[in-house]
Amino acid sequence: MLYPEAMFTGLIETTGTVVSVTPSAGGTHITVEAPGSLVTRLRTGDSVAVSGTCLTALEIAANRFSADLAQETLDRTTLGRLKTGATVNLELPTPAGSPLGGHVVQGHVDGTGTLLALDPLHPDQVHTSDWRLGIVLSNELARNVVQQGSITIEGISLTVARLHATEHGVQVEAAIIPHTYKSTSLRTLQPGDQVNIETDVLARYAAQQAEKRPRAEWLTTAYLLANGY
Repeated sequence: MLYPEAMFTGLIETTGTVVSVTPSAGGTHITVEAPGSLVTRLRTGDSVAVSGTCLTALEIAANRFSADLAQETLDRTTLGRLKTGATVNLELPTPAGSPLGGHVVQGHVDGTGTLLALDPLHPDQVHTSDWRLGIVLSNELARNVVQQGSITIEGISLTVARLHATEHGVQVEAAIIPHTYKSTSLRTLQPGDQVNIETDVLARYAAQQAEKRPRAEWLTTAYLLANGY
């Protein structure tokens, strides 16, 4: 299957370090230091996911690249608020026809959530323990999140283990395996930090179609004939 734009899977390839986030009259510019194994495969104009946000790589050097942040990106993501030295997750697009290891991720962040907790299930064995991640989402974002469904947090493809309403929104929990904890920016986050969220595109399409579906009183013979029933 061919896709008309860059597509990711939410399997983080490596992490990078923010060198600078520079506001200017023409917009905001971010520079990320990254391993050469990733940077050497980038060409000017290529897409790269930075903590779940699809950006266009510019000014590529031996171990870093830059990108411009549009106002929409600043409004919806955490990227404009990152400090020098912050760790970000990096993923290059998945070539058409490659197996999907995670789920379909567009790199189009819907908004941010708040980290509530990231706790080891076995505190006495933190190097080998699974972890439990808890975040809270606005009710609007949570509309497209379903239990046992997929969600992208900071660019990481995760499965929703539990959902429940709170007075501040909807709490989402996910299991984190040791490899994911060690290999991504999750290990650097603290409760209260904002995280980028992309809900499952298939859930969004399903919700959109459900909203368009006519109510029973609209199901007239004329409607059915006009729509090929």
